[in-house]
Amino acid sequence: MARRSRSRNPIPQVFEVKQAVIESLDQEGRGVAHVDGKTVFIDGALTNERVTFQSHHVKPTYEVANVVDVLKQSNQRVTSKCGHFGKCGGCKLQHLDFAAQVAAKQRLLEKDLWHIGKVKAENMLPPLYGPTWGYRHKARLSVKYVEKKQRVLVGFNEKSTRFVADMNSCEVLVPEVSALIEPLQHLILQLSLKDKIPQIELAVGEAVEGKPVIVLILRIMGPLTAQDEALLKSFADAHAVQVWTQSKGPDTIKPFYPLGGAALQYSLPEFGLKYPFKPNEFTQVNPQINQVMIRRAMQLLAPQASDRIADFFCGIGNFTLPIARSGAHVLGLEGLANLVERANESAQLNSIRNVEFGVSDLFKMTSEALTGLGHFDKWLIDPPRDGAYELVKSLDAGNRPQRIVYVSCNPATLARDAGELVNEKGYLLKAAGVINMFPHTAHVESIALFELKA
Repeated sequence: MARRSRSRNPIPQVFEVKQAVIESLDQEGRGVAHVDGKTVFIDGALTNERVTFQSHHVKPTYEVANVVDVLKQSNQRVTSKCGHFGKCGGCKLQHLDFAAQVAAKQRLLEKDLWHIGKVKAENMLPPLYGPTWGYRHKARLSVKYVEKKQRVLVGFNEKSTRFVADMNSCEVLVPEVSALIEPLQHLILQLSLKDKIPQIELAVGEAVEGKPVIVLILRIMGPLTAQDEALLKSFADAHAVQVWTQSKGPDTIKPFYPLGGAALQYSLPEFGLKYPFKPNEFTQVNPQINQVMIRRAMQLLAPQASDRIADFFCGIGNFTLPIARSGAHVLGLEGLANLVERANESAQLNSIRNVEFGVSDLFKMTSEALTGLGHFDKWLIDPPRDGAYELVKSLDAGNRPQRIVYVSCNPATLARDAGELVNEKGYLLKAAGVINMFPHTAHVESIALFELKA
């Protein structure tokens, strides 16, 4: 008997169009509904809307779908500013009124605190706002050479796929960078290794002589020819940017042209601080809201000259140096040695001596190691998305600070850690609120204040 061959390209299953009323938004900005006993996550739908939808991902208990038609529209729905919205996956919420975006994020934070951490803040802080467009100073753009069309795509990935969106501008990028997308497409198309450049990482620093410092890191998977080098130099001169290259890992990132260009830097004028940084080093993507965030963190932390304060996950000292300006003695700990090196450079540049930095894997913290650091009056924690669970679990009666300010980029892990602090470690959640670091996206940045019970 002959074997039945399997098709290498099976025909995708087409699901029927159904109707739903949207109950809320989830952490990815999708509308949430319940249909036929399942939870359905519907991209493009808003709370209180009645929509038709078609699923593309079906599981026994949930489905993921796209809106087909909006039958009853929310009064908070707006026309998106960007012509690529809906195709490009960079933004999820441009169809929602800006104030409503922030309110939705605040509700999500409250919901996560209660449902995950079983805690409720005594006071919900007013949300922190910043620029709504042209705010993004750092990004990683994908690059794809399309041989059949003899075109190069440069941009963010399409929504829910690995394909690069066909775009020629971006409303959330700094305008000077948005204007580079189309010229970059033309540049790469002329290079001999146009099919060997998978991404461009970009960083924008404060202006020098009225122009922002822009660095483009081209990930290049092959050798440049003399003609390639000439084209890159001509592009850098024409658009007043610095071109850096990366051939393998992060340690291969280096300036290509011009050599000796102006350094990337951001400032915190309120504290008289300047921070030089390398283009691949972590800094906040939104420098304006970063200033507002630090001001709030300092208000909540209330550092005093007599305090000894720890800044965990300190990075290049974004919070550490403003805390030190109070006169407090500050220890900044960070897992990446290159960021600690940059933090030390910034402390020296700003003539701050009441601070020290160290390298520590905070995801492996123990009670013994924490106690070994000595007593701290206050903590500031600013972890990545994974949160700081091992750190807060390491607290005991002998090493607990009186006050903790926790800055989070993931409300779910903040809620988990808040549950540990409040329900196990003897703290009160005095206040919490959102920081709209990434307008028009579903990303939720937040801040919380914990105080030790009397």
